[in-house]
Amino acid sequence: MNTTVRERLIGSLAVLIAAILWGTTGTAATFAPEVSAVAIGTVAMGGGGLLQALLAAKGIRQSQEQLRKQLPLLLWGAVAVAIYPLAFYASMRLAGVAIGTVVSIGSAPLFSALIEYCLEGLRITARWVLGAALGLAGMVLLCFAETAGHAVGSAGGHIVQGVLLGLVAGLTYALYSWTARLLMQRGIASRVSMGATFGIGGLLLMPVLFVAGAPLLASWNNAAVGLYMALVPMLLGYICFGHGLARVPASTATTITLFEPIVAAGLAMVVVGEKLTALGWMGIGLVIACLVSITAPVDWPGLKQIRQRVTATQREHPANE
Repeated sequence: MNTTVRERLIGSLAVLIAAILWGTTGTAATFAPEVSAVAIGTVAMGGGGLLQALLAAKGIRQSQEQLRKQLPLLLWGAVAVAIYPLAFYASMRLAGVAIGTVVSIGSAPLFSALIEYCLEGLRITARWVLGAALGLAGMVLLCFAETAGHAVGSAGGHIVQGVLLGLVAGLTYALYSWTARLLMQRGIASRVSMGATFGIGGLLLMPVLFVAGAPLLASWNNAAVGLYMALVPMLLGYICFGHGLARVPASTATTITLFEPIVAAGLAMVVVGEKLTALGWMGIGLVIACLVSITAPVDWPGLKQIRQRVTATQREHPANE
Protein backbone atom coordinates (compact mmCIF):
# COMPACT_ATOMS: atom_id res chain seq x y z
CA MET A 1 0.00 0.00 0.00
CA ASN A 2 1.57 3.31 -1.07
CA THR A 3 1.87 6.35 1.17
CA THR A 4 -0.94 8.32 -0.52
CA VAL A 5 -3.46 5.50 -0.14
CA ARG A 6 -2.39 4.91 3.47
CA GLU A 7 -2.80 8.61 4.31
CA ARG A 8 -6.22 8.66 2.67
CA LEU A 9 -7.33 5.62 4.67
CA ILE A 10 -6.06 7.13 7.93
CA GLY A 11 -7.80 10.41 7.15
CA SER A 12 -11.06 8.69 6.24
CA LEU A 13 -10.96 6.58 9.42
CA ALA A 14 -10.33 9.68 11.56
CA VAL A 15 -13.33 11.47 10.02
CA LEU A 16 -15.45 8.34 10.50
CA ILE A 17 -14.54 8.25 14.21
CA ALA A 18 -15.57 11.90 14.45
CA ALA A 19 -18.93 11.13 12.81
CA ILE A 20 -19.51 8.28 15.28
CA LEU A 21 -18.81 10.58 18.23
CA TRP A 22 -21.07 13.30 16.81
CA GLY A 23 -23.83 10.74 16.40
CA THR A 24 -24.05 10.39 20.19
CA THR A 25 -25.11 14.01 20.76
CA GLY A 26 -28.83 13.51 20.15
CA THR A 27 -29.11 10.64 22.62
CA ALA A 28 -26.94 12.48 25.16
CA ALA A 29 -29.22 15.52 24.93
CA THR A 30 -32.23 13.39 25.91
CA PHE A 31 -30.71 13.06 29.39
CA ALA A 32 -31.16 16.82 29.91
CA PRO A 33 -34.64 17.50 28.45
CA GLU A 34 -35.08 20.82 30.25
CA VAL A 35 -32.00 22.32 28.55
CA SER A 36 -32.82 24.03 25.26
CA ALA A 37 -31.34 22.78 22.01
CA VAL A 38 -29.61 26.13 21.50
CA ALA A 39 -27.95 25.89 24.93
CA ILE A 40 -26.82 22.31 24.24
CA GLY A 41 -25.42 23.27 20.85
CA THR A 42 -23.71 26.36 22.19
CA VAL A 43 -22.02 24.65 25.13
CA ALA A 44 -20.95 21.79 22.87
CA MET A 45 -19.50 23.87 20.05
CA GLY A 46 -18.42 26.85 22.17
CA GLY A 47 -16.98 24.88 25.07
CA GLY A 48 -15.38 22.30 22.81
CA GLY A 49 -13.91 25.06 20.65
CA LEU A 50 -12.32 26.85 23.60
CA LEU A 51 -10.87 23.57 24.87
CA GLN A 52 -9.39 22.90 21.43
CA ALA A 53 -7.78 26.34 21.50
CA LEU A 54 -6.43 25.66 25.00
CA LEU A 55 -4.85 22.35 23.93
CA ALA A 56 -3.33 24.03 20.89
CA ALA A 57 -2.27 27.19 22.76
CA LYS A 58 1.46 26.57 22.45
CA GLY A 59 1.23 25.89 18.73
CA ILE A 60 -1.05 28.91 18.22
CA ARG A 61 1.51 31.16 19.92
CA GLN A 62 4.30 29.74 17.79
CA SER A 63 2.22 30.19 14.62
CA GLN A 64 1.01 33.73 15.35
CA GLU A 65 2.71 35.22 12.31
CA GLN A 66 1.31 32.54 9.97
CA LEU A 67 -2.17 32.92 11.43
CA ARG A 68 -1.99 36.70 11.10
CA LYS A 69 -1.25 36.34 7.39
CA GLN A 70 -4.29 34.09 7.05
CA LEU A 71 -6.55 36.22 9.27
CA PRO A 72 -9.42 36.72 6.75
CA LEU A 73 -9.60 32.97 6.12
CA LEU A 74 -9.41 32.26 9.85
CA LEU A 75 -12.22 34.71 10.63
CA TRP A 76 -14.46 33.28 7.91
CA GLY A 77 -14.03 29.84 9.46
CA ALA A 78 -14.64 31.13 13.01
CA VAL A 79 -17.84 32.94 12.03
CA ALA A 80 -19.04 29.74 10.30
CA VAL A 81 -18.29 27.77 13.50
CA ALA A 82 -20.36 30.23 15.53
CA ILE A 83 -23.32 30.19 13.14
CA TYR A 84 -23.42 26.43 12.60
CA PRO A 85 -24.80 25.20 15.98
CA LEU A 86 -27.38 28.01 16.15
CA ALA A 87 -28.69 27.20 12.65
CA PHE A 88 -28.45 23.43 13.15
CA TYR A 89 -30.33 23.22 16.42
CA ALA A 90 -32.87 25.86 15.40
CA SER A 91 -33.51 23.86 12.23
CA MET A 92 -34.22 20.73 14.28
CA ARG A 93 -36.56 22.65 16.56
CA LEU A 94 -38.55 24.17 13.68
CA ALA A 95 -38.61 21.30 11.19
CA GLY A 96 -38.09 18.33 13.49
CA VAL A 97 -34.98 16.38 14.39
CA ALA A 98 -35.06 14.09 11.36
CA ILE A 99 -35.62 16.75 8.72
CA GLY A 100 -33.25 19.24 10.36
CA THR A 101 -30.46 16.67 10.60
CA VAL A 102 -30.96 15.35 7.08
CA VAL A 103 -30.96 18.80 5.49
CA SER A 104 -28.02 20.09 7.53
CA ILE A 105 -25.71 17.09 7.21
CA GLY A 106 -26.95 15.96 3.81
CA SER A 107 -26.40 19.34 2.17
CA ALA A 108 -22.86 19.82 3.53
CA PRO A 109 -21.10 17.56 0.96
CA LEU A 110 -22.81 19.40 -1.88
CA PHE A 111 -21.80 22.78 -0.49
CA SER A 112 -18.25 21.50 0.07
CA ALA A 113 -17.98 20.31 -3.51
CA LEU A 114 -19.42 23.61 -4.76
CA ILE A 115 -16.93 25.63 -2.68
CA GLU A 116 -13.98 23.55 -3.88
CA TYR A 117 -15.20 23.68 -7.49
CA CYS A 118 -15.74 27.46 -7.49
CA LEU A 119 -12.74 28.56 -5.40
CA GLU A 120 -10.16 25.86 -6.10
CA GLY A 121 -11.17 24.48 -9.47
CA LEU A 122 -11.27 20.97 -8.01
CA ARG A 123 -12.61 18.41 -10.47
CA ILE A 124 -15.68 16.59 -9.22
CA THR A 125 -15.35 12.91 -10.15
CA ALA A 126 -18.16 10.62 -11.23
CA ARG A 127 -17.27 8.33 -8.33
CA TRP A 128 -17.74 11.15 -5.82
CA VAL A 129 -21.05 12.20 -7.41
CA LEU A 130 -22.34 8.63 -7.20
CA GLY A 131 -21.23 8.28 -3.59
CA ALA A 132 -22.80 11.60 -2.58
CA ALA A 133 -26.03 10.68 -4.36
CA LEU A 134 -26.21 7.36 -2.51
CA GLY A 135 -25.58 9.11 0.80
CA LEU A 136 -28.19 11.78 0.21
CA ALA A 137 -30.73 9.16 -0.89
CA GLY A 138 -30.00 7.25 2.31
CA MET A 139 -30.55 10.37 4.39
CA VAL A 140 -33.89 11.02 2.70
CA LEU A 141 -35.03 7.44 3.39
CA LEU A 142 -33.96 7.75 7.04
CA CYS A 143 -35.94 10.98 7.26
CA PHE A 144 -39.07 9.37 5.80
CA ALA A 145 -38.62 6.34 8.03
CA GLU A 146 -38.49 8.48 11.16
CA THR A 147 -41.37 10.79 10.24
CA ALA A 148 -43.73 8.28 8.56
CA GLY A 149 -46.96 7.97 10.44
CA HIS A 150 -46.22 10.91 12.74
CA ALA A 151 -47.81 14.32 12.58
CA VAL A 152 -45.51 17.25 12.12
CA GLY A 153 -47.38 18.98 14.94
CA SER A 154 -46.44 22.45 16.14
CA ALA A 155 -43.54 22.61 13.70
CA GLY A 156 -45.97 22.40 10.76
CA GLY A 157 -46.01 26.12 10.10
CA HIS A 158 -42.24 26.40 10.33
CA ILE A 159 -41.01 23.61 8.05
CA VAL A 160 -39.79 26.01 5.36
CA GLN A 161 -37.86 28.12 7.88
CA GLY A 162 -36.40 24.98 9.41
CA VAL A 163 -35.25 23.67 6.04
CA LEU A 164 -33.69 27.04 5.17
CA LEU A 165 -31.84 27.08 8.49
CA GLY A 166 -30.71 23.52 7.80
CA LEU A 167 -29.22 24.72 4.52
CA VAL A 168 -27.46 27.52 6.40
CA ALA A 169 -26.07 24.89 8.80
CA GLY A 170 -24.88 22.75 5.89
CA LEU A 171 -23.21 25.74 4.23
CA THR A 172 -21.44 26.87 7.40
CA TYR A 173 -20.32 23.31 8.16
CA ALA A 174 -18.86 23.03 4.67
CA LEU A 175 -17.29 26.49 4.96
CA TYR A 176 -15.41 25.95 8.22
CA SER A 177 -14.28 22.52 7.03
CA TRP A 178 -12.89 24.09 3.86
CA THR A 179 -11.18 27.02 5.62
CA ALA A 180 -9.57 24.71 8.18
CA ARG A 181 -8.24 22.42 5.46
CA LEU A 182 -6.92 25.40 3.49
CA LEU A 183 -5.06 26.64 6.57
CA MET A 184 -3.45 23.21 6.85
CA GLN A 185 -2.50 23.25 3.18
CA ARG A 186 -0.81 26.60 3.74
CA GLY A 187 1.55 25.13 6.29
CA ILE A 188 -0.35 25.54 9.56
CA ALA A 189 -0.54 22.38 11.67
CA SER A 190 -3.86 20.56 11.95
CA ARG A 191 -4.22 21.13 15.70
CA VAL A 192 -3.35 24.82 15.35
CA SER A 193 -5.74 25.36 12.44
CA MET A 194 -8.64 23.69 14.24
CA GLY A 195 -7.77 25.21 17.62
CA ALA A 196 -7.59 28.76 16.29
CA THR A 197 -10.74 28.44 14.16
CA PHE A 198 -12.84 26.82 16.86
CA GLY A 199 -11.34 28.94 19.64
CA ILE A 200 -12.43 32.18 17.99
CA GLY A 201 -15.76 30.59 17.09
CA GLY A 202 -16.19 29.52 20.71
CA LEU A 203 -15.55 33.07 21.91
CA LEU A 204 -18.20 34.34 19.51
CA LEU A 205 -20.67 31.85 21.03
CA MET A 206 -20.06 32.83 24.65
CA PRO A 207 -22.70 35.64 24.74
CA VAL A 208 -25.32 33.13 23.54
CA LEU A 209 -24.24 30.66 26.21
CA PHE A 210 -24.51 33.30 28.94
CA VAL A 211 -28.07 34.10 27.84
CA ALA A 212 -29.36 30.55 27.22
CA GLY A 213 -27.09 28.35 29.32
CA ALA A 214 -28.49 28.82 32.85
CA PRO A 215 -30.37 25.45 32.84
CA LEU A 216 -27.03 23.69 32.40
CA LEU A 217 -26.17 24.68 35.96
CA ALA A 218 -29.56 23.73 37.40
CA SER A 219 -28.48 20.18 38.23
CA TRP A 220 -25.45 17.90 38.22
CA ASN A 221 -27.13 15.82 35.52
CA ASN A 222 -27.49 18.80 33.19
CA ALA A 223 -23.92 19.87 33.87
CA ALA A 224 -22.66 16.33 33.15
CA VAL A 225 -24.47 16.31 29.80
CA GLY A 226 -22.96 19.69 28.94
CA LEU A 227 -19.47 18.52 29.87
CA TYR A 228 -19.86 15.34 27.84
CA MET A 229 -21.02 17.28 24.80
CA ALA A 230 -18.06 19.65 25.01
CA LEU A 231 -15.38 17.07 25.82
CA VAL A 232 -16.27 13.99 23.77
CA PRO A 233 -18.23 14.75 20.58
CA MET A 234 -16.87 18.25 20.09
CA LEU A 235 -13.34 18.26 21.52
CA LEU A 236 -12.29 14.70 20.72
CA GLY A 237 -14.53 14.51 17.66
CA TYR A 238 -13.12 17.65 16.07
CA ILE A 239 -9.56 16.66 16.88
CA CYS A 240 -10.21 13.51 14.83
CA PHE A 241 -11.98 15.57 12.16
CA GLY A 242 -9.00 17.94 11.87
CA HIS A 243 -6.64 14.97 11.63
CA GLY A 244 -8.74 13.65 8.77
CA LEU A 245 -9.07 17.01 7.02
CA ALA A 246 -5.29 17.16 6.72
CA ARG A 247 -5.43 14.00 4.58
CA VAL A 248 -8.65 14.07 2.55
CA PRO A 249 -10.53 16.87 0.71
CA ALA A 250 -13.23 18.72 2.64
CA SER A 251 -15.90 17.41 0.25
CA THR A 252 -14.85 13.82 1.00
CA ALA A 253 -14.72 14.48 4.75
CA THR A 254 -18.19 16.01 4.88
CA THR A 255 -19.54 13.09 2.84
CA ILE A 256 -18.07 10.55 5.26
CA THR A 257 -19.81 12.33 8.14
CA LEU A 258 -23.11 11.18 6.60
CA PHE A 259 -22.46 8.19 8.88
CA GLU A 260 -23.48 10.36 11.84
CA PRO A 261 -27.27 9.86 11.43
CA ILE A 262 -26.75 6.09 11.28
CA VAL A 263 -25.09 6.20 14.70
CA ALA A 264 -27.84 8.49 15.97
CA ALA A 265 -30.54 6.11 14.70
CA GLY A 266 -28.82 3.08 16.23
CA LEU A 267 -28.48 4.73 19.63
CA ALA A 268 -32.09 5.90 19.46
CA MET A 269 -33.18 2.27 19.03
CA VAL A 270 -30.89 0.81 21.71
CA VAL A 271 -30.97 3.56 24.34
CA VAL A 272 -34.12 5.59 23.73
CA GLY A 273 -36.25 2.67 22.51
CA GLU A 274 -37.21 4.01 19.07
CA LYS A 275 -37.95 1.61 16.21
CA LEU A 276 -36.43 1.65 12.71
CA THR A 277 -38.60 0.55 9.80
CA ALA A 278 -37.51 -1.36 6.71
CA LEU A 279 -37.29 1.98 4.91
CA GLY A 280 -34.83 3.15 7.55
CA TRP A 281 -32.67 0.08 7.11
CA MET A 282 -32.63 0.73 3.37
CA GLY A 283 -31.40 4.23 4.12
CA ILE A 284 -28.62 2.86 6.30
CA GLY A 285 -27.59 0.49 3.51
CA LEU A 286 -27.37 3.37 1.03
CA VAL A 287 -25.21 5.44 3.41
CA ILE A 288 -22.85 2.48 3.89
CA ALA A 289 -22.65 2.16 0.10
CA CYS A 290 -21.83 5.86 -0.03
CA LEU A 291 -18.97 5.41 2.43
CA VAL A 292 -17.55 2.51 0.42
CA SER A 293 -17.82 4.46 -2.82
CA ILE A 294 -16.15 7.57 -1.42
CA THR A 295 -13.38 6.02 0.67
CA ALA A 296 -12.49 2.61 -0.81
CA PRO A 297 -8.87 2.70 -2.06
CA VAL A 298 -9.55 0.17 -4.83
CA ASP A 299 -10.45 0.91 -8.42
CA TRP A 300 -13.71 -0.30 -9.84
CA PRO A 301 -13.38 -3.28 -12.23
CA GLY A 302 -12.35 -2.12 -15.68
CA LEU A 303 -12.43 1.58 -14.75
CA LYS A 304 -8.65 1.97 -14.81
CA GLN A 305 -8.45 0.38 -18.26
CA ILE A 306 -11.22 2.63 -19.56
CA ARG A 307 -9.43 5.73 -18.27
CA GLN A 308 -6.17 4.59 -19.86
CA ARG A 309 -7.90 4.10 -23.22
CA VAL A 310 -9.53 7.52 -23.03
CA THR A 311 -6.20 9.14 -22.14
CA ALA A 312 -4.45 7.36 -25.03
CA THR A 313 -7.18 8.45 -27.45
CA GLN A 314 -6.87 12.06 -26.28
CA ARG A 315 -3.13 11.97 -26.85
CA GLU A 316 -3.54 10.54 -30.35
CA HIS A 317 -6.31 12.98 -31.28
CA PRO A 318 -5.74 16.18 -29.32
CA ALA A 319 -8.53 18.75 -29.47
CA ASN A 320 -7.88 21.56 -31.92
CA GLU A 321 -10.60 23.81 -30.66
